[in-house]
Amino acid sequence: MSAFDVVVIGGGPGGYVAAIRAAQLGFKTACIEKEPALGGTCLRVGCIPSKALLESSEKWVETRQILARHGVMVSDPKLDLTATLKRKSDIVTMLTKGVDGLLRKNKVTRFAGHGRLNGPGVVEVTTEAGVEKLEARHIILATGSKSASLPGIRLDGEYVGTSTEALSYSSVPGRLVVIGAGYIGLELGSVWARLGSQVTVVEYLDRILPGMDREMADEAQKLFAKQGLVFRLGHKVLSASGDQNGCAVQCEGQEPILADRVLVAVGRVPNTDNLGLDTVGLTLDPRGRIPVDEHLCTPVAGIYAIGDVIRGPMLAHKAEEEGVAAVDHIAGKAAHVNYEAIPGVCYTHPEIASVGQTEEQLVQAKVEYRKGSFPFRANGRALALGDTEGRVKILADAKTDRVLGVHILGPRAGDLIAEAVAAINFHASAEDLFLTSHAHPTLAEAIKEAAMAVHGRAIHI
Repeated sequence: MSAFDVVVIGGGPGGYVAAIRAAQLGFKTACIEKEPALGGTCLRVGCIPSKALLESSEKWVETRQILARHGVMVSDPKLDLTATLKRKSDIVTMLTKGVDGLLRKNKVTRFAGHGRLNGPGVVEVTTEAGVEKLEARHIILATGSKSASLPGIRLDGEYVGTSTEALSYSSVPGRLVVIGAGYIGLELGSVWARLGSQVTVVEYLDRILPGMDREMADEAQKLFAKQGLVFRLGHKVLSASGDQNGCAVQCEGQEPILADRVLVAVGRVPNTDNLGLDTVGLTLDPRGRIPVDEHLCTPVAGIYAIGDVIRGPMLAHKAEEEGVAAVDHIAGKAAHVNYEAIPGVCYTHPEIASVGQTEEQLVQAKVEYRKGSFPFRANGRALALGDTEGRVKILADAKTDRVLGVHILGPRAGDLIAEAVAAINFHASAEDLFLTSHAHPTLAEAIKEAAMAVHGRAIHI
């Protein structure tokens, strides 16, 4: 039986980062991943490939609709979907190989197979060659999540499928129904709408992007509708099925919605199947998650859990922070994850980014706050880019001026939110933000102006 200081089950963003950090600190480390390629759902069939398709589809729209405004005339452009999908796959391959190289560089032992607990301090790895047992002083569970579904939906992986299938449609669906108006549904719905699909988004709630600031989500919905997305909000899906003759989505009290393909994007659930939790006495919470304390320790000594299998948003960067924190705690170092400063980004066009509390949360908690906002239509850099939809919204404590939440709808919001994350992480005030010099002309000036607007001091509007 091979012995290790740290064994990580799962090679996704949380798992491989934890393994590398453990190796950096001098621990003899192993990382187990059942998929041939490292990187987890995010890198293989999630964050990275979807962003590649989003970028390619935006280029297609720019070529057909926007370049002429810049005086760049392109006649009769053609879409080569095969090339688009190859570019996506090439990016994924490059990055997965990069992760493999990082593990080798840091002398992390890689096991290709299914890892599961087999009693205290023992991990069992099932590979093509057989079963191997590893002895581990510390075990980190980082097995991620899988797509959720709904009763009555028949997932066939061809006509009715999840985001995994929607990343690789061999042709542009004439009609696509997306069930779920969260990040995944809106991003992939946007991709195929740009490439020519008639996209209908069906959502049980009366709004899109649940959990995001309602005001910003409503504004985003109007922009998406202008782009051709059709929304059916407040609709309960009873069934969805399809074959080569077409698909049908049945909603309660409604006529069936017909389509060529159906994308089920109703969230994700922790991936704890066949993990051997019972062999160490670990039980899941009511939502199927592994319970942990503030140090990512489970109730069983020596076993940690991070990422999508524990509480909190299912985000790759959150898993990375937890992976480092768990290992640092093992090493006796100070370790902390500030869950108030975990950003969320929806990579539609315009992008939507958020960190901290929403206006609804502040109202519910009866926190007195001040609000400032600034539109991108008044920002010089946005005008030069020809991308002026949306705005920055800042919420600050009415008494202390501490920044409580920042919400951005607009160009490159996913990059701009980093400044807001730093502000919340270090308890900055709105005044701190607007007293900080921002280069001109930049999109980031909209953050400065929104912070000034909190105090009624905005200059350019």
